[in-house]
Amino acid sequence: MKRFEGLVSQYTFLRSKDDYESSKAVIVGAPLDQTTSFRPGTRVAPKRIRELSYGLEDYSPYLDDSLNNKFFYDAGDIEMPLGNLQKSLELIEKISSKIIQDEKIPIFIGGEHLITLPIVKQVVLKYPELKVIHFDAHADLRDTLFGEKLSHGTVLRRVCEYIKDRHLYQFGIRSGLKEEFDFAKDHTRTFLYDVKEPFMKILDELKDFPVYITFDIDVFDPAFAPGTGTPEPGGCTPKEIFEIIQRFKELKIVGFDLVEVSPLADLSERTSILAAKILREILMCVC
Repeated sequence: MKRFEGLVSQYTFLRSKDDYESSKAVIVGAPLDQTTSFRPGTRVAPKRIRELSYGLEDYSPYLDDSLNNKFFYDAGDIEMPLGNLQKSLELIEKISSKIIQDEKIPIFIGGEHLITLPIVKQVVLKYPELKVIHFDAHADLRDTLFGEKLSHGTVLRRVCEYIKDRHLYQFGIRSGLKEEFDFAKDHTRTFLYDVKEPFMKILDELKDFPVYITFDIDVFDPAFAPGTGTPEPGGCTPKEIFEIIQRFKELKIVGFDLVEVSPLADLSERTSILAAKILREILMCVC
């Protein structure tokens, strides 16, 4: 019996289990690619990340752990109604609600960054004290982009409307409008340029709270992850991120998404492989 209507599955992520009931986390692909403002292609990412996951070992030397003993379920990709943004967001929100009601952790593969909003809207209903950790090159705090309130460039501004003031923690930010940085000073905990050092300093602030993590692949320098819609020079290295992820086991992670991978912009596929490895590490932390 299908667990979710309107989802399709061609590939599953590395070591995914067939048993939904016993799984602690549920992977969903959300191939949304409707408000991308520079280079499109994020709709291809969920499928490609899954395919390339089979090139990875199921053991992580970073965490000294394996996916063999982790229980997670891959529900497949949402069938997005192209051209209907509101319906697409409603589908993401509906599936997020189902996963949360079933006492499981939603793990979403984007797709563009706007997918974060409908997921957080559901997560915060269960966890009113939710804190959101945001890894990104861009602040995504504009009020509008091209006159639209709902966009990959406004998504964290919208998220701030659902969580408590200063419960958004941003790392690696190195691009945005002055108005975004002004908003950040008053309403978020935003750390410019660096990732590892500021994260380690504030780790204790997060330990007593439910945490949602949204991870934009362009937090990396384009040398490591060129396959993204809006590459921004000056980013971090994969080594820094894997060292941070080792500390995720100390947090109560209640949701996660990985967004803005655009395989069409990277013939080497190193961006999608990096994304798959991040997802492998996250699953070991939450399962």
